[in-house]
Amino acid sequence: MTTVTADPAPSGAGLLPKLRRSWDKHWSAWAMVVPVVLVMAVLIFYPLINGVWISFTDQTEANQLAEICTKSITGGEVCKENPNAWSFVGFDNYVNILTGKIGEFWLWAGNTLVWTIAGVTFHYGLGLGLAVMLHRQIRFRGLYRVLLVLPWAVPAFISAFAWKFLFNERLGLVNSLLNAVGIDSVAWFSERWSALLVAILTNIWLGVPFMMVALLGGLQSIPEELYESAEIDGASAWQRFRAITLPGLRPVSMTVILLGTIWTFNMFPIIFLVTEGQPAGQTEILVTGAFRAAFEGIRNYSLASTYGVLILSILLIFSVFYRRVLRKQGEVW
Repeated sequence: MTTVTADPAPSGAGLLPKLRRSWDKHWSAWAMVVPVVLVMAVLIFYPLINGVWISFTDQTEANQLAEICTKSITGGEVCKENPNAWSFVGFDNYVNILTGKIGEFWLWAGNTLVWTIAGVTFHYGLGLGLAVMLHRQIRFRGLYRVLLVLPWAVPAFISAFAWKFLFNERLGLVNSLLNAVGIDSVAWFSERWSALLVAILTNIWLGVPFMMVALLGGLQSIPEELYESAEIDGASAWQRFRAITLPGLRPVSMTVILLGTIWTFNMFPIIFLVTEGQPAGQTEILVTGAFRAAFEGIRNYSLASTYGVLILSILLIFSVFYRRVLRKQGEVW
């Protein structure tokens, strides 16, 4: 009778031995990566997980303590259970927000959509136009580049206050120019769309330099021989732009459009400082709505966390579909 015995497991087949071998071989890389992971865990992952948990509760500034402690006449403290302490409510916050029982989610989401599409479209269009112009050999090209990058170097809140003053109803430069040509002053912040227009213009001013610099770098990576060959073949300037420039910029364009969309979607200071949500909260976007829920009035931490989770979910869904589109077009990302 022949006895068949199983071969012993190969040495180091488990996860722990693999990690040990990886540490022995790449200890320097591990030593540099581990601190970064720990910092990210403390500053990003823990707040994110905690925020998701809070969104399933009804925690506010008033009920966040499980016990209420008061000082007694003897100098000590007397603690008793808080009858109104926060509790787990499941998906109630999400239902209340999405059905409009609390807040103005769909109004703010609409504002966010208009704000993001308009901002990214003009960022990319104007940035591309300026990048193409500055890529040519023109006099004072270096000076133009420095001047066009200045809006990006100025802190956002300073630009926000400057643009808000420009559109001031009584003292603003824009209304002064309108009055000079016989047009009455416009109360820019008294109507939803005019106030949102001012915020979008401010955001365009701040975002175009980034797009210009990124696309200018992409233009410099396109071989000049391609343009020379196309010119010899009789291609017009528009044909060279369509057949060489745009395809050559595609990898850079896809990246900056994604980053610009995420940044604009979450651009808090412009709306908060320029329109302040006027009139009557009609120009709020999702991030400013989340801020006001968390830090104004009786602070509703659970509501703010729910807005945060919804914002993250929207951006994640957009990123997944965006990546899918890129893969279908043959872009590796």
